[in-house]
Amino acid sequence: MNSKKSNKVRLYQTVPDRILTLMVWLLLLLIFLVIIVPILFIVASSFSDPGAVSAGKVFLWPVDFSLAGYRVIFQSSYIMRGFYNSVVYTLLGTVISVTLTLFAGYPLARKDLKIRGVVMFLFTVTMFFSGGMIPTYLVVSKLHLINTIWAMVLPGAMGVWNVILTKTYIQTSIPDEIYESASIDGCSDWRYFVNMVIPLSKPIIAVMVLLYAVGKWNDFFSGLIYLNDASLQPLQLILRNILVQNDTTGMAMNLGEQMNRQELKTLMQYSLIIVSSVPVLILYPFIQKYFVKGIMMGSIKG
Repeated sequence: MNSKKSNKVRLYQTVPDRILTLMVWLLLLLIFLVIIVPILFIVASSFSDPGAVSAGKVFLWPVDFSLAGYRVIFQSSYIMRGFYNSVVYTLLGTVISVTLTLFAGYPLARKDLKIRGVVMFLFTVTMFFSGGMIPTYLVVSKLHLINTIWAMVLPGAMGVWNVILTKTYIQTSIPDEIYESASIDGCSDWRYFVNMVIPLSKPIIAVMVLLYAVGKWNDFFSGLIYLNDASLQPLQLILRNILVQNDTTGMAMNLGEQMNRQELKTLMQYSLIIVSSVPVLILYPFIQKYFVKGIMMGSIKG
């Protein structure tokens, strides 16, 4: 018996296995470095002196530790307004999107819905064909949503792929016998949905919350198209203006004694990236335990 165990141990310690293991570890290390080095560079730059950042002296560790970039950000009513707008758009948009996704996914998971094949076909077609940007803009304009909060949350509120994940999760995770027992006891469809389906669908709901929240938080294109009022612009659009167009209009420029305008732009690019990324980083750990379960079970063909 011991000889068999020793043979198995020797089997996994052969030279080819060691070489393969070493190659896998080297590949993982390379991927890790590709991901972590840019992150460390951005974090180090955001906490460095603006002169050192502008001169390119920062790499992986802050040079002449400074919070000047964060002071400018939190003192700027322009950026804080954008941060507030992004929070509102994300919270409201996520609630609307998750609600619509559940309302669409649950009926499509019911085998007694006679037209579910037709509805799924119509939903799926929209994944491959759409009216395009100009017709969508005309629809939003005709509905008088331009320069309103609803322009950021209603267009594209429900993702068809997310509906398919939700539908599949409900089909594979909630047995039909539960509905049959509930209906025999006189439970209505609405009560069954609220009291049974939603509590049993927490993993997929957590996945939907994460997917929609990240999408809404990072959405700058909708603001670029539909919002002309600067007071309604989300944080990501402001970040885009700073990174791409070097536009710092509307931000405090009374810090000339500490840094010149170009140094301010360079430093704020890194500080604003950190500020805009923190909310998503805070959200993920709370729903991480549901994420893998929800994605795996929701991706199984039902």
